[in-house]
Amino acid sequence: MNLLRALATVSSLTMVSRVLGYVRDFFIARVFGASLLTDAFFVAFKIPNLLRRMFAEGAFSQAFVPILAEHKNRNPQEVKGLIDRVATLLALALALTAALGVALAPLIVYVTAPGFAADPGKFELTVALLRITFPYIFFISLVALAAGILNTWSRFAIPAITPALLNVSFIVGAAFLAGYFDPPVLVLAWAVFVGGVLQLGFQIPYLLKLNLLPRWRLDLHHPGVRRVLFLMVPAAFGVSVTQVSLLINQIFASFLPTGSVSWLYYADRLMELPAGVLGVALGTILLPSLSKTHADADSAEYSRLLDWGLRMTVLLALPAAAALAVLALPLIATLFQYGRFGAEDAAMTRQALVAYSAGLLGLILVKILAPGFYARQDVKTPVKIGLWTLLATQAMNFAFVGSLKHAGLALAIGLGACLNAGLLYWLLRKRNIYEPQAGWLAFLLKVLAAVAFMAVVLFTTMGEASWWLVAPWYQRVAATAGLVVLGTAAYAGCLLAFGLRPRDFARRAAA
Repeated sequence: MNLLRALATVSSLTMVSRVLGYVRDFFIARVFGASLLTDAFFVAFKIPNLLRRMFAEGAFSQAFVPILAEHKNRNPQEVKGLIDRVATLLALALALTAALGVALAPLIVYVTAPGFAADPGKFELTVALLRITFPYIFFISLVALAAGILNTWSRFAIPAITPALLNVSFIVGAAFLAGYFDPPVLVLAWAVFVGGVLQLGFQIPYLLKLNLLPRWRLDLHHPGVRRVLFLMVPAAFGVSVTQVSLLINQIFASFLPTGSVSWLYYADRLMELPAGVLGVALGTILLPSLSKTHADADSAEYSRLLDWGLRMTVLLALPAAAALAVLALPLIATLFQYGRFGAEDAAMTRQALVAYSAGLLGLILVKILAPGFYARQDVKTPVKIGLWTLLATQAMNFAFVGSLKHAGLALAIGLGACLNAGLLYWLLRKRNIYEPQAGWLAFLLKVLAAVAFMAVVLFTTMGEASWWLVAPWYQRVAATAGLVVLGTAAYAGCLLAFGLRPRDFARRAAA
């Protein structure tokens, strides 16, 4: 399989899900604005979503996929047994976690949003929402298991489109069913629950086609299971530094003015588009190939795969970061400024988005560089780097939050991600795991020149900020679409003029 074609497939399907995500946020912003209700829901949703990113899509995938790929390559007759045993243990652990989460909801809210305790109504609402959303971790973690299997068998499209079902659940709930709940924000919590069920149900038929649908088989002594557990525990921290930092940011934000949690959420949602479409997609398609190449002891191809991933990240993430910074207000006003989401909310969200964009390249690079260690079943190195990054991020939180408020929290996340990526890259080079291919300097200069040209074009054509805050919605949509097309054309045109072509980035996946 051509990795560039696989990236295009996964990215385009992820884009569908992200676009639906913006539609969902449009309805949430229109119906609920940035208010006490949304602050409560976003806190309640962040907890199971954080666990999903940390354990399901993060630590579990990074631990399970390399071992699954190794079994597929060396012991194919043992693959089904490994899947059965891992799935059984995972389901038991998830059921217990979900039950504990529901029972301990008041304590969890108090720890993760202590500022809410000053408002009993806000605190109790958050607890009620968390008890509905917490079982989501059970369903979505099994979805991650299924996705790991499908991706190892190069069925990338199904896991890529699956998250769209959660957004469909949100859209239907917020647009048509909110009036049936008291308070109406409860509909969002139930949308999370239903979305988890839909995603798991969607992937089951595809596992059946591969004859890999797990069956009950509890065996804690299976060597493959023990290896997954051994890698997963430390990996939970190593791949989750950004998520832990976001959770700590939530604690800080809970003491800031009402709306701060929501402003950070809406800015993070815009960051999730390039982070998901590029970072998650690249990490998804690279990990199985890196794992296969490591199992074959082909260090040269391993390095070339990493080099390809890094070049694609620079090529796509740098212009995305620049565009988000320049077009922050047009994007926010077009996507969210409706109903109860006013001009002040747009301005505050803009501050957070500009701060986040400073670290977008680092956020995406981590998703490429960390698998460079995990595919080799090295979990200690990213964990150590993650610890230092977490400490540095919290130091920056204290330094920035006083003067920059919620935007300072976003800036700390971005700079922390850049530090994380820099340390991962340094150790990959130091240990001779990665050797840059020829032509990097010329490639980087061409990309930087094209990004600078695009940024100037966008800045000079976007118009006054005041227009975006008062223009009718259809004019904002048309103008934003025009700016996106213009920026893409300016960037692509420069690259073509510099001699770069799509065929220059074609690469085959490890068979």
